[in-house]
Amino acid sequence: MADVAAVAGVSGQTVSRVVNDSPRVDPATRARVESAMAQLGYRPHRAARALRTGRTQTLGLLVSTLATVGNSRMLQAVADAAATRGYALTVVTLGAHPDVSSAFERLSDQGVDGVMVLNEATAAARDAPAPAGLRVVVVDTLPEPEGERRFGIVQSDHAGGARAATEHLLSLGHRTVHHLGGPSTSFAASERERGWREALAAADAPQPPVVRGDWTAASGHAAAPGLLGDAATAVFAANDQLALGAIRAFADAGREVPGDVSVVGFDDIADAADYRPPLTTVRQHFDGLGELAVAALVAAIEDGVAGFELVPTTLQVRESTAPAR
Repeated sequence: MADVAAVAGVSGQTVSRVVNDSPRVDPATRARVESAMAQLGYRPHRAARALRTGRTQTLGLLVSTLATVGNSRMLQAVADAAATRGYALTVVTLGAHPDVSSAFERLSDQGVDGVMVLNEATAAARDAPAPAGLRVVVVDTLPEPEGERRFGIVQSDHAGGARAATEHLLSLGHRTVHHLGGPSTSFAASERERGWREALAAADAPQPPVVRGDWTAASGHAAAPGLLGDAATAVFAANDQLALGAIRAFADAGREVPGDVSVVGFDDIADAADYRPPLTTVRQHFDGLGELAVAALVAAIEDGVAGFELVPTTLQVRESTAPAR
């Protein structure tokens, strides 16, 4: 830093302010210091900064698996948002037998400033106290009373999206809507099922039994025959992979989508518009969700704030739904 200060013709304190992005530096001086840093190849030393500030500028991410599309897209969104804010990211996956307490301890030992917990890992995280001083933000979990919040929460409006999907199918004249659900242990799947039930109840429509899959297209294909037996004309699937598997199963049975059966998915993955037919689905805004999760965690680290954010979802109507015959 002394070398940078000498080349830029400023004090070491001014260099420190530029390095720490202080607003107390005029633009011309900042440009001169940054030019000197580039000329000398200077980079802030993360370990030295951690010793001085008590923070490592590293965030932890705790997730059950990265095999699902939703989790992998959230990882990308969180990584992008963290990098924009100058934070590194450390990821821990729990696998089939989660030990959240040990995972928290592992991340704490690695010196992270805070942790985000995603989706299927959230239920276990609510019952596992984090190490003292470790800030936590949970993505997709039940909100806590405002005066009792232990962690920040960022949540997609799963129930609202499911209601919109179900109402869309009912508006096309279908007597009821069948549901191809996700795992019963998943918060997101439970919320999507809740929205589906609420829409049917509001329309005084029958509520068929839920047929479940495990988020994969293969499980959707295996479960769909249970819907065929009930002569379903409209299906709301808990994610796009389940919908894709169901569409293939309907085709195997000689039933056309959307001529015989209308199908709606959830997530709006990158390929949803290229399915055959293009899939009507509920769009989750993963980029916005990741940005809010990182912002909430940084706020918790810097200000001790434990807030709640609900991220809207939007229905994307394409060609997999049609009026009932």
